[in-house]
Amino acid sequence: QLQLVESGGGLVQPGGSLRLSCAASGFTLENYAIGWFRRAPGKEREGVSCISSSGGNTHYKDSVKGRFIISGDTAKNTVYLQMDNLEPDDTAVYFCAALRARYSDNCYFSAARYEYWGQGTQVTVSS
Repeated sequence: QLQLVESGGGLVQPGGSLRLSCAASGFTLENYAIGWFRRAPGKEREGVSCISSSGGNTHYKDSVKGRFIISGDTAKNTVYLQMDNLEPDDTAVYFCAALRARYSDNCYFSAARYEYWGQGTQVTVSS
């Protein structure tokens, strides 16, 4: 069974940090592009960051550039999203998603392209 499981969310003060994990089971992440998305209360889901299956290409939403870093660990079959200098506007449920794209340098912010989704992890930034 193909499954993605997010973890690492929580409550943090503005300026704090969290590291989200996206662990895959049933398939090898290195054959998939991975995207991180979020849905804030009352807002539509949006792409935050993505990494190509090759690991050689990453993209970030403008508002998180310089604060978030996406990375992968093939040995652990896990993709991470390091989030620093968090802001209240980062409060949302964060989801990871996988798109089959072997040997590709592409990744996307279009949620419709992704085939597998995790259940989400809540991130709350508040003082």
